[in-house]
Amino acid sequence: MEVSVTHEKPIGIFHRRYSTMTIGIMLVLTTSAFEGLAITTIAAKIAQDMQGIHLYGWIFSAFLLCQLVGTLVMGQQVDRRGVFNSILISFVIFVMGTIIAATSMNMYMLIGGRAFQGFGAGALITCVYVCVTLYYPETLRTQILAAFSMSFVLPSLIGPYFAGLLASYLSWRFVFWIVIPLIVLALLLTYRSFRDLQRTQHIIEEARAVDSRTGQAILLAIGTGLLLTGLGMITSWQGIALSISGFIIMIPFMHKLLPQGTFLVQSGLPATLVTRGLYVSCYFATESFVILGLTEMKGLSAETAGLLVAAGSLSWSGAAWLQARLDVRDQGDGRKQRVMYGIGIMIIGVMLVILALFLTDIGIVLILLSQVIIGFGVGLANPTTAVIALQYAELGQEGKMSSNLQFVDSFYVAVSIGVSGSLVALAKTTGWGISTGILMVLTLQLLLVILSFFSSLRITAQTSQTDHPAGQKIDTLPM
Repeated sequence: MEVSVTHEKPIGIFHRRYSTMTIGIMLVLTTSAFEGLAITTIAAKIAQDMQGIHLYGWIFSAFLLCQLVGTLVMGQQVDRRGVFNSILISFVIFVMGTIIAATSMNMYMLIGGRAFQGFGAGALITCVYVCVTLYYPETLRTQILAAFSMSFVLPSLIGPYFAGLLASYLSWRFVFWIVIPLIVLALLLTYRSFRDLQRTQHIIEEARAVDSRTGQAILLAIGTGLLLTGLGMITSWQGIALSISGFIIMIPFMHKLLPQGTFLVQSGLPATLVTRGLYVSCYFATESFVILGLTEMKGLSAETAGLLVAAGSLSWSGAAWLQARLDVRDQGDGRKQRVMYGIGIMIIGVMLVILALFLTDIGIVLILLSQVIIGFGVGLANPTTAVIALQYAELGQEGKMSSNLQFVDSFYVAVSIGVSGSLVALAKTTGWGISTGILMVLTLQLLLVILSFFSSLRITAQTSQTDHPAGQKIDTLPM
């Protein structure tokens, strides 16, 4: 007797069961990416209009440090209050910060708005990572994380140019106003899916732990702010005192907020998070200071420099798509190797950046090539380390694991960019010149990505503890 065997076609993240959630959370990330790239373009004009050049760095630092706090706080709240309630709170805080920034009358009000925006953005992205863990089976997680990278393509291509047009012909305030309808649309698309997901989520009550981590996150942000402020004026005794004070405050709270064994780069989750933090901070700091180098050293316009760097975003998305296909093919067995290959490719890219800016006459061609290489490397590694880390999430602790991922993405980048800015400021103060400062910055980033490679040797993966429980819960969601 012959038995007929039918093979169901594998479903993807745009299957009717997942499409609304997928489009909604991609819109959240696209909006966040556009806002971030746009602000980078118009920050100088904002500071000039408000006569606050001396506070220029805090347009970014306030956002990043409060993003760190929002990430850690919401990582606890989402496990305690549920994903639906948590994302509503996150949306409200982000929109409130956007309105404050758009209507700000001085730099201090603008920085306050950026702080609220940062908190809301960190909280929103934490909720998004929780959705990946709870809503999608593991077989689709690399696909949705690859789609996250695609969310940065359009903002990378048109964000800086469009923001420049708005600032030149209308007002920089419109860059903030345009974000609000986009984020509201994302909420409307995901409203029902988040509400249904909350009904299936395993909620825990740990009020004391929540209060403890909230205070620790705030103190960590304060310590980091003191350190970065002090480094900006390190040639004075006040700068030295602030730097030492900030460092002393930071270290114990980093130890408390990161998983045990992170400082020692123990194998498993600690090594995964350290690896991710180092190469992500290298990527974003390199991109930021490549633009400065191209405009100050090569004499390029900001628009041209931005287009060159945008090539990295495109190759990032391509590599993210490739790693998702490879992950399906080998069923996740090659994840560690893909992380190592990605970081190795990034090392080559950073070296090419240094050569292009300092040692060749064909620097523009090499810059374009280096951006493609760096972007491809980070696109290969980044979704993969996220999937590996999410495998360690225990039932009811998905938010905490998501906050750990966002912690390394925001904290490491904030410190790396802050220290890099201090190196450039030091070079200018001492008369070494901006080119020497940029060389020191890129050398630092090369060191960070090399350390990331060695850390990746200690990455290990385990079977996801949330696959079966989450999979059973998802079966109860409407199709």
